Amino acid sequence: MSTHQANNPLQPGDQAPNVVFDAISREGKIALDDFRGRSPLLVGLFRGLHCPFCRRHVVAMAQLNPILREKGVQTLAVVNTPVERARLYFRYHPIADLLAASDPARASHRAFGLPIVEFTEKETDWPSKVGMDAIMAMRVDLPGELSEPMNPVAAGDLLSEKDPYEITEADRQVRLADHMQLVGHFLLDREGVVRWSFTEVEEDGRNVCQALNPEELMSAASHVAY
Repeated sequence: MSTHQANNPLQPGDQAPNVVFDAISREGKIALDDFRGRSPLLVGLFRGLHCPFCRRHVVAMAQLNPILREKGVQTLAVVNTPVERARLYFRYHPIADLLAASDPARASHRAFGLPIVEFTEKETDWPSKVGMDAIMAMRVDLPGELSEPMNPVAAGDLLSEKDPYEITEADRQVRLADHMQLVGHFLLDREGVVRWSFTEVEEDGRNVCQALNPEELMSAASHVAY
């Protein structure tokens, strides 16, 4: 399996690797090669469900399913949460038509070149390191959820209050002390070639915790579907 180095996400034109996951929304395994030769695929690589932003981005991705399926595009949400913990969460927070998989080892993130960023006090060398001063200067804009753009720390605290999530031992095992896994979406054509992407790596951190742009995604999906 070919992979990109961390800090260097797959780009349009790159062949996506095959990764095999434990399925959350059903029993068994899910492999990216299951879709190859059959349909384009939007794969969302998220942090664990303990991340309040990722929980919302998984929901937002699922809400795009009807339009994407009209274009012939399938979707797969991948979370770092261990499979049994994730199944328990979605049992009590069901999302219609969600195809989801568990990757607590973050194999897919490494394979797609999504790095883990280290939190420092003031040193920033994006996307390897980011200072807390830089984080506090970032702004996350989630209309309807946040009254105004906020830094990721304040926004995450507010979203966690609105949508409580019980941190279990399974969650603690995959949380990263003083580090954060960066995430992203990749639109693959039916041959598994990346045709569009949106990741937290680009834009020097301005994409951190932000939702993708549905209009950009749909425009790209229209070109890969047929």
